[in-house]
Amino acid sequence: MGDEAEVHVAAFRGAGVCDPLVQKGGPVIQQEVTPALKAVLGIDSEPVPVEATARATRTTPDVFGFGLLDAVSDATILANADPDDRNKDGISGRPNRFFDGRLGRFGRKAFLPNLREFNAGAFVIEQGITNPLSPDEGAIGGNPIPAGVDPVPEPEISQQAVDAADAFVRFLAPLAPLRFTEAAKRGRKIFSNIGCAKCHLPKLKSGDHPVRALRNKEVAAYTDLLLHDMGPELADICLGLATPSEFRTEPLMGLRLSKTFLHDGRASSIEEAIRLHGGEGAASRDKFQKLSDADRQAVQAFLKSL
Repeated sequence: MGDEAEVHVAAFRGAGVCDPLVQKGGPVIQQEVTPALKAVLGIDSEPVPVEATARATRTTPDVFGFGLLDAVSDATILANADPDDRNKDGISGRPNRFFDGRLGRFGRKAFLPNLREFNAGAFVIEQGITNPLSPDEGAIGGNPIPAGVDPVPEPEISQQAVDAADAFVRFLAPLAPLRFTEAAKRGRKIFSNIGCAKCHLPKLKSGDHPVRALRNKEVAAYTDLLLHDMGPELADICLGLATPSEFRTEPLMGLRLSKTFLHDGRASSIEEAIRLHGGEGAASRDKFQKLSDADRQAVQAFLKSL
């Protein structure tokens, strides 16, 4: 993961209508422009569209095990969904969908359907690097990019380069948990007992994949890849079917390397991140807060082992 903080925008119209403001430069607002563009337009970064009803900050996630998450079947993800909370446990995870209806799984709002599109899109959306899968540079605040301000013709990298980057991310193995101490073992049980594992599922299994290394493998991802309402305090932008307060359950593999927590890095510790859980996470949060000091420390010892 890195220390970059991105700015994202969207316009939530209500009644499930979300506009990512693509024609106005969204959903990711680029924070730097070329010197030539600055000379022409006199701007240091892309302007935030006035139509935006919300803006959000996004920190950079780690990408360990993403190839395995990509290989989890749609059926497996949907089997864990309970949008109407039929079992009345207060957890109503639901899937997000891409523009064309495909099941989403990548990104903090689970919008991107597969790793290939996630990687190719990141080149152009986050870095302004066009490629054969994402050949359009986009607009600046809804206006065409002036001629002569981009020194490299499109596409700026080749399909071979995109494929190599995709392969690198796809085969980064999940970070193996550390050997659990007795406190971490106890914390793992408490984590489950207070309901955290209802969203942070300890294991997912990949499906029938053409690559043997990714086929039918269990991954200790601690996510269900579904959207959950996290309450008004964490709400920011909408994306696809995800309302402002809905976020994908964050995978916890590799958590021990994180220095900040939650989608925008607002939490400086694991305990603070837990205390900021609202909505569907509120019941588990409250149970965590009622634990003894020793039990809370045990839960954190478990999480710091991942």
